[in-house]
Amino acid sequence: MIDFLIIGGGIAGLSAGARLSHHGHVTLLEAEDALGYHTSGRSAALFEENYGPPSVVALNRASATYLRSANGGYLTPRGILLVGHKDQRAAFEKDAAELNMQVISRDEALARVPILNPEKVDHAALSNSAFDIDTDRLLQDFARVIRKNGGKIVTKSKVTAIRKDKYWTVDAGQFFEARTLINAAGAWVDEIASLAGIAPIGITPKRRSMARLPAPGGHDVSGWPMLFGVGEAWYAKPDAGKLLVSPSEADPVPPQDAYADDMVLAEGLARYEEMVTEPVTRVETNWAGLRSFVSDGTLVLGPDPTDPSFVWSAGQGGYGFQTSPAASQLVTDLTIGTASELDADTIAALSPERLR
Repeated sequence: MIDFLIIGGGIAGLSAGARLSHHGHVTLLEAEDALGYHTSGRSAALFEENYGPPSVVALNRASATYLRSANGGYLTPRGILLVGHKDQRAAFEKDAAELNMQVISRDEALARVPILNPEKVDHAALSNSAFDIDTDRLLQDFARVIRKNGGKIVTKSKVTAIRKDKYWTVDAGQFFEARTLINAAGAWVDEIASLAGIAPIGITPKRRSMARLPAPGGHDVSGWPMLFGVGEAWYAKPDAGKLLVSPSEADPVPPQDAYADDMVLAEGLARYEEMVTEPVTRVETNWAGLRSFVSDGTLVLGPDPTDPSFVWSAGQGGYGFQTSPAASQLVTDLTIGTASELDADTIAALSPERLR
């Protein structure tokens, strides 16, 4: 008998599995042939404590110590540079205030990112509190904990049927019986809920496209901060000597193996090009991921109010990695009935009950 059967091998499922594996037998099912295949493997992977709605910020702050120090730490300094043109002053000031950024001069911005166009950049603000997350190592370390504690990770196991008698029985090419079912299936969480006879939470997968560019102008981009356009209309992030540029779109799509929309990507690259002096001459590769949201834009964590043996770890949106230590701990606390270190208002804001 499995104590905790987890559906989904992204960051939500793996982190919850690692925490729960200290309290019983865990089996994790992943439909694809690799862990982190969909959204978790296509993330821009930035940690910024102030990024997100209040309940997400609370999870960020509760995750910070783990991400900084566990297993040698998963964070390296990156920083964020927000730039805008002269007609964006009000929106620029709003963004800078929300992220607690320091307004800097155009010359200071150019000193940090020399390809910025001085004829276009009128406003700039900097935060040094943003960090790159080593997402691959974080995923693999959570998986390692599951296995070390006697749990199993089963890939190529697409769930096709679920029934509940005394316990949950899940058909994923073979049958699994479990006391508690953890739904961490990303864009597919409502499909899993429907199979289980649980009301959906109204998940909406939203596509985000990405292009990998050669280092612009042959610059060494490794020390550059991540660039954001006002209103998150685009962003550019150094990555392994290249530059990742995204149009930051959030277009609703059905659950799928996402791919970049060529027109949306071109429009985003044009917004990026407007603010720099180096044109985009070549896109080395492009891809897209799905960020999944419920109506209020924050996570859904904990037992379903109609059946506490069905537990949600869903709606991570773009916050999955940076909240994973605290989110998985909350899922574990609520599942096994231990007290959480998070305050009651935050727990309520994350509860599936708010959506019923």
